[in-house]
Amino acid sequence: MNDRTDRTALFSIGQLARRTGLTVRTIRFWSDEGLLPPTARSAGGYRLYDAAAVARLELLRSLRELGIGLDDVRRILDRQATVTDVARAHVRALDAEIRTLRVRRAVLRSITRRGSTTEEWRLMNDLARLSARERQQIIDDFVTEVFAGLDGGPESGIAQAMRAMPAELPDEPTDEEVDAWLELAELVADPDFRRRVREMAVAGSAGEAGPPPEPLRSIESARAALAAGVAPDSAQARTVLDEMVDPALSPEERRRLADDMAAFTDRRVERYWQLIGVLNRRPPFPPAVPAVEWLIAALRAAS
Repeated sequence: MNDRTDRTALFSIGQLARRTGLTVRTIRFWSDEGLLPPTARSAGGYRLYDAAAVARLELLRSLRELGIGLDDVRRILDRQATVTDVARAHVRALDAEIRTLRVRRAVLRSITRRGSTTEEWRLMNDLARLSARERQQIIDDFVTEVFAGLDGGPESGIAQAMRAMPAELPDEPTDEEVDAWLELAELVADPDFRRRVREMAVAGSAGEAGPPPEPLRSIESARAALAAGVAPDSAQARTVLDEMVDPALSPEERRRLADDMAAFTDRRVERYWQLIGVLNRRPPFPPAVPAVEWLIAALRAAS
């Protein structure tokens, strides 16, 4: 058949199927959906298609193979949208889906590595399915509850720092980042943790813990004493304590200093900041709370 004859020929659905490799059922479905209107009908009422319909069919197949939905295909074929517009939208959708799948894969790796229980698996799987906005909402709700009614409220500087989450987990999150997010979500869901952070926020807002009578010298002395196994109530601890605070402080001043420090000392709160740091890919910082706890105990023992 020459080109001129081919352009003027009409094809049945069966002939289209043989020319394109598509099934008769698929072509008929697309035709029924209005995506491939027939050019004419035979004397027996069968649908017939011209060369332009063949080209339309090839485009339709290409678009569907790219995963583009029927509604978008219809818009393209009806020239209500360009292929570029639709492709750009689908690229964004695919990128989001790929990010979600990568996070789920990382969570499954974490489950395998942890040997998680059924309940832990359920929680981790639920968290993995959350969007970035939903993950952020968990932290926002926590911060709003903790700082509600206080000076500056949820918009205060400390509140903003506590909700500082990356917009998305990285495309290839590390095991540490996945574990950090899961641990953070569990932490902020803990009522005891929320109450403790609220206590600290209220105390800070009320100015209950003012500056100590004497500025503390480096906490490193306490850190070294703790590492060496020095008991806080020992004579050696008293020597370390005298290096850190004014030896002339009265017993009452030492107790007040210990109480002020204790009001803002909590291992889980420090852990919160460590997890936020992991998620924001900040350099890690060594824990300070154990050394502060040692110092508090030493101050009380010396009072």
